[in-house]
Amino acid sequence: MTTTVAHLKRGQKGIIKEFADGILPIKLLEMGCLPGNEIELVQVAPLKDPIYINVNGTHIAIRRAMASLIELDIIEDSPL
Repeated sequence: MTTTVAHLKRGQKGIIKEFADGILPIKLLEMGCLPGNEIELVQVAPLKDPIYINVNGTHIAIRRAMASLIELDIIEDSPL
């Protein structure tokens, strides 16, 4: 099942598939947001933006708009 980081629920995991529009800031790429890496939604801020993700053991806060550009294949054994 394919979705984006913005649609994950807390604790849910996925494997980065690709980036919509092929655009992602270099800083995120440097921190490990690369195709094939596992990503987990750690927390969502009270007003739903930003969201906190875990990539390769690094916690990163990103805007929901940016998260919607990162497409994932959901890991099915992750909690819903």
